[in-house]
Amino acid sequence: MRYGFIITLFVLFWIMLISRIYQISIKSNLYYEGLAKNNIERKYYIKPVRGEILDRNNKLLAVNKIGFSIKIAPHLKNGSKDLVDTLNSIVKEFPEYNITKLLKRYKKKNSYYNHRFIRIIDFISYEDMIGAYPKLTINKLIKIESETKRYYPVGDMATHIVGYVGRSNKRDNSKDDVVEKVGVVGRTGLEKQYNSVLQGQLGYRIVKVSATNKEVAQLEKKEPLEDQNLILNIDLRLQKKINELFKDQSGVAVVMNVNGDVLAAVSYPSYDPNLFVGGISSADWKALIDDFNHPFTNKIVSGLYPPGSTIKMGMALAFSKSGKASLDRAEHCRGYIKIGKNSHKFRCWSRWGHGTVPLRKAIRESCDVYFYNKSLKVGINDMSKYLNEFGLGVKTGIDLPRERAGIIPNKEWKMRRYKQPWYLGETIIASIGQGYDLVSPIQLARYTAFLATKKLPTPHLAHKVAGKIVEPKYKNIEVNDYFLDTIRKGMYDVCNAPRGTAHRTMSHLPILVAGKTGTSQVVSIPQSEKRRMKESQMEYYSRSHALFTSYAPFNHPKFVVTVLVEHGGHGGSTSGPIAAEIYKWMFKKGYFKDEIKITPKK
Repeated sequence: MRYGFIITLFVLFWIMLISRIYQISIKSNLYYEGLAKNNIERKYYIKPVRGEILDRNNKLLAVNKIGFSIKIAPHLKNGSKDLVDTLNSIVKEFPEYNITKLLKRYKKKNSYYNHRFIRIIDFISYEDMIGAYPKLTINKLIKIESETKRYYPVGDMATHIVGYVGRSNKRDNSKDDVVEKVGVVGRTGLEKQYNSVLQGQLGYRIVKVSATNKEVAQLEKKEPLEDQNLILNIDLRLQKKINELFKDQSGVAVVMNVNGDVLAAVSYPSYDPNLFVGGISSADWKALIDDFNHPFTNKIVSGLYPPGSTIKMGMALAFSKSGKASLDRAEHCRGYIKIGKNSHKFRCWSRWGHGTVPLRKAIRESCDVYFYNKSLKVGINDMSKYLNEFGLGVKTGIDLPRERAGIIPNKEWKMRRYKQPWYLGETIIASIGQGYDLVSPIQLARYTAFLATKKLPTPHLAHKVAGKIVEPKYKNIEVNDYFLDTIRKGMYDVCNAPRGTAHRTMSHLPILVAGKTGTSQVVSIPQSEKRRMKESQMEYYSRSHALFTSYAPFNHPKFVVTVLVEHGGHGGSTSGPIAAEIYKWMFKKGYFKDEIKITPKK
């Protein structure tokens, strides 16, 4: 027993001894060899210049301002005359900087193992540096290097499309080596979506240095991959026009080619992205988040609204595809319906009713009762299934981050969300785009392109990414051609027939437009209210959202225009005029070249 203990102790001793010898002779040798190599070789990364973002006419939306950063030599002792004098000389030229903050930044990066100059000022513009450069470069402890800073020349005109860059944090740096070295990353919009392309790839120089850290020779060099530009489908002129049309209102407008090319997309009000490039102030941030009109929200892809009557074309096609309700059969509208013995009235927007209503009239005059009656035969599950197929309540796949899917409900969804069964009354109000229904404006635009072409496109802002063209993508959707043709004629009537809900604003345009108005209720109407209060009499934030979605030309669809004015009341009188001005502008600029206004056959 005693011998066994001694042998065990002897073995443990030799294991520890051998382990220590390994640490000293091999492992630490590699460590110190690395340090020694680091003392004679330096690897300097060359930061790539971030790619620019341009519109379809090569107008700049995001560029790089040329400037300089200021660095100070390492290993200067705190409170030493060299360090204090150096900082004072910098602050003398640039009094807006605080010497205490600069010293704190220097101390944070200064260490015995750091042999590289320490950056204390990230960016000073070229104009500001011209006068100071000769004075500062006399001091050998100061190094001035060229830098770029992101700048958005059009300000708030395209913020929700382009987005902005901001300073990177530890989490960003841990995910991407380029971000870590460059120090900025795309935070929103296309800057975020295409960050890995726009930022390029790092280059580097490996140099040999002396004991005094002086460069002796260049051993290796690799140029960075840079200037990876993004050319968009966006027309900045149209973007500007829409911003002007939305003055004193809030909402969204999307103009899209039927193949998915987005020509303009405005979320209004907006904000200046330049506020975020160097770090936004607390006062500016508070002003943005406290604004009831939500300028910080990208309403194009993240704003969710009840679609109202704009859903009716898709709802009719859903009824047709279900096989449970005949669209050939007209419905009688007396201004409301009741379910069974229940006294509750599900009212049509017209308190007098529409009389006998076939499909085309149901679209033209937006009769609610037509859809109420059909929905009771079809049921919410089939309605939901086919509306999803038509692009509502699902993400579009647009090249913007933070897109929301919205909601086109069914029984399973309600049970999962609220642990409650589905009621027939909920089916009725869902049939006219109310209740739980929520969609984004980009979904409405995409769905309208489907109605115009039978193809469901993937919306895309980018036309060319780093020199490579983005090809359109779409799905072919099978629907009954006869009923789709009838629905299109109903949409034509909306804009061109005397009883159409957008006739007043859309019938005098130089091209034929087909569309649909919608009123997206914000508050419910009590049964006790026999005559509905006018939108203008309601509190502003209780008024309905006004929607209008359309395509043109009617005979040869090319473009979709979708407009939503928040708390605007009625689509025909509020959103319609904005859409009409957009079409006039597009016609004037040649977007409808060689198109002839031909009235379709009855």
